[in-house]
Amino acid sequence: MSRPSLIVGDDGRARCAWAGSDAEYQRYHDEEWGIPLHGDRPLFEKLSLEGFQAGLSWITILRRRPTFRAAFADFEIDRVAAFDDDDVERLMNDPGIIRNRAKVDATISNARATVDLRDAGTPLHTVVWSHRPAARTAPASFADVPAQIPEAVALAKALRKAGFRFVGPTTIYALMQSAGMVDDHVAGCWRTTAPSPADP
Repeated sequence: MSRPSLIVGDDGRARCAWAGSDAEYQRYHDEEWGIPLHGDRPLFEKLSLEGFQAGLSWITILRRRPTFRAAFADFEIDRVAAFDDDDVERLMNDPGIIRNRAKVDATISNARATVDLRDAGTPLHTVVWSHRPAARTAPASFADVPAQIPEAVALAKALRKAGFRFVGPTTIYALMQSAGMVDDHVAGCWRTTAPSPADP
């Protein structure tokens, strides 16, 4: 039996079923997911959190986002790039984040790679958004939402070449969805017809 693609909340709005009944998940669905996100710091944060999410549910990361921000200096790129061994140990002892050393190390390494991109004149924002796919119609159901697309494969390859880690095509496609590079709200979801902020 296939799971439903839409769920109607207590407020009468039809949403993508993954938003469920959790108030924070519904807020994220309504106010963030699929809305264009720009700027190196916001994209670095989202890329970092998507990396930590690998193997876990997104709601687990979302609920811990405030503690992730506190632990990683609000994802200020230069500050994270300057983290040293003492910071790694501090992070590995922080119960408010996901204490996975490979992911912690990758986040710091990715901050340094982001600095290198900026210093080379090609900011992370430019690299990411240069791989934006063409707009397409809303998926009819979850079954029509891909796990990855060619543009995600290409972006993952470009990021790995630039020294990034934990940036496989599936993780990168999740970034594209959450950062509004693609809009995978299913047909019938109220967000498919809601106005989005201007996309420069």
